[in-house]
Amino acid sequence: MTQHETAGTSLPRGVREGITASLAPVDADLARRYPGDSGTRQPVHTVYVPADAVTEGTVRDWGDQALAALDAHAPDAGALAAVIGLPDELAEPVYRRVRAKLEREPVEDLRIDFEDGYGPRPDAEEDAAAVHAASVVAAARAAGTAPPYVGIRMKCMEAAVRDRGIRTLDIFLTGLMDSGGLPDGLVLTLPKVTYAEQVSAMVRLCEEFEKARGLTEGRLGFEIQIETTQAILGSDGRATVARMIDAAQGRATGLHYGTFDYSASCGVSAAHQSMDHPVADHAKAVMQVAAAGTGVRLSDGSTNVLPVGPTERVHDAWRLHHGLVRRSLARAYYQGWDMHPGHLPTRYAAVYAFYREGLETAAARLAAYVNRTGGDVMDEPATAKALSGHLLRGLDCGAVDVAEVEQLTGLSRAELDALAGRAPS
Repeated sequence: MTQHETAGTSLPRGVREGITASLAPVDADLARRYPGDSGTRQPVHTVYVPADAVTEGTVRDWGDQALAALDAHAPDAGALAAVIGLPDELAEPVYRRVRAKLEREPVEDLRIDFEDGYGPRPDAEEDAAAVHAASVVAAARAAGTAPPYVGIRMKCMEAAVRDRGIRTLDIFLTGLMDSGGLPDGLVLTLPKVTYAEQVSAMVRLCEEFEKARGLTEGRLGFEIQIETTQAILGSDGRATVARMIDAAQGRATGLHYGTFDYSASCGVSAAHQSMDHPVADHAKAVMQVAAAGTGVRLSDGSTNVLPVGPTERVHDAWRLHHGLVRRSLARAYYQGWDMHPGHLPTRYAAVYAFYREGLETAAARLAAYVNRTGGDVMDEPATAKALSGHLLRGLDCGAVDVAEVEQLTGLSRAELDALAGRAPS
């Protein structure tokens, strides 16, 4: 076609305009329900600490205990690599980065637990614990020692504990407000959700607190814990998770899988309750599809096999934990729970090896896409977005450095953010 030729059409202009008008509600609904990922950093794990055990030194204590476990049971790169099966070329860089992480930022997300890890207590005792939790968070933030994300898991919305959970949340948030305001990385966790109406109740709590304290509408968000079969399949036969996300009205920040409660609700015996059991895979696949595109993030559960005792027992627990974390990462569950300081070395070893082993391949594919140089794989924009997101996750957790990513891709952090659809860091 030359510059002066005109492409012919047959449809009247009104057809296109009519279709656009008819689909306007769909366009608006898609934009509301599926805004995409927020582009902010996602922690690689959540550490749960009972409310009566948390102190201003908890995060540092966990890091010191994790380092001590390495010193005792894997004092060098070769020793750790032999335990968890790291290839020779990854052993030293992964081990070095794990130790540096445990010294610098051992916990990325701390949840002060008022639910199963805390249990039923007299009201006065839980009131005092909620006040204490707020003071710990406020003090850590003031001292610059708070992890990037921190918050509480309240009791659930079931009738027996509902009032107690609401009161604890109110005391905790009020204490933060009275101590300088809410921290940027505040996370609230609502456990044992079975009905979308319970999510709606949590939304109302958030709205009412924002009004009471003059906060911006939408300031408070929360995670939904998937721990019951009703959260996956309702009594009417419909999938429940998507309805919960919708009921949250944009306030849901994450879906956390509860390994042991969910397994028990399915009748799985205690010896077989695990993150890799078929009932877990089914539940997490439903969660994954429901959350896709919504901006709601996923977190896998935990193992209750603790790396304690003689070296042989610690190594067995490390191998189990490392394998489960690797499995989650491969299935696009980039976050999980850690129940003990001894889990931190294998959490970070698995995460760092995952991002480092694919670094050069991912970087080369992204560079080829940007430069349109081809190669033996022709990637599409969605894949380029995934590749840049993979590299950014590695940067966020400390698995890779900005300088090495720039050298391999020729792209700056800002350019990676743009390709991944993130706001500039």
